[in-house]
Amino acid sequence: MSSKIPSGTAFLNAEAILKKVSVSAGHTVVDLGCGGGYFVLEAARLVGDEGVVFGVDVLKGALSAVRSKAILYGLANVKTVWADAEVYGGARRVRDGSADVVLLVQLLCQSKKHHNIVKEATRMVKQGGTVVVIDWKSQTLEFAPRKEECVAAATVKQVAQSTGLTFQEEFTASPYHYGLIFKNL
Repeated sequence: MSSKIPSGTAFLNAEAILKKVSVSAGHTVVDLGCGGGYFVLEAARLVGDEGVVFGVDVLKGALSAVRSKAILYGLANVKTVWADAEVYGGARRVRDGSADVVLLVQLLCQSKKHHNIVKEATRMVKQGGTVVVIDWKSQTLEFAPRKEECVAAATVKQVAQSTGLTFQEEFTASPYHYGLIFKNL
C-alpha cells in the first residue's frame, strides 16, 4: 500500500482531519458524496488492509476516477458505491450500523435535502461511531458556493441531532470550512 497519497493539503488536509477523528487501522469509513476521492484515498491508507473505505457518489464518472486512483496507489480496500446520498437507504451496499466513521465533506451545500443526507449517514454509522461534516463557511469567494448555498453550522447541528446524533465538537477544517463532529451514542 502506498505510504503517501498526493494531495493539496493547503485547502483541506485530509490526513490531519481523519487523524483528528481517530481513523485508524481496521476501521470502516464511508465518504458520502466522495467526488474524486480525496478523502477516500487518504482514509484507505490509514485503515490499511484490515479496513475498508466506501466512496459513495451519484456520479459514475467520479466513482470511476476513485477506482482508477485506488488501483494506481495500490489501495485494494476501496469500494465504490453508486447511490444518491439524498435517498435514505439508497446506498444499501453499506450495511446499517457498519461504519466507524462517515464523512460528509462539502456535500450539504450541494443539496436542500440535508435531513435525508444526515439520516443516511446516521443509518450507516455504528453505535459509538462518528459522523464528520465539513462544509463551507458562509463567505464570498470566487471558488466557493454562493452564500445562499452555504449551510450554517448551527443548522447542521439541529439536523444531526434530529436524526439521533450527539454533537461533540466544532473545529476549523480550513480557513474556508468548518468541521463538526457527531457521535452515534
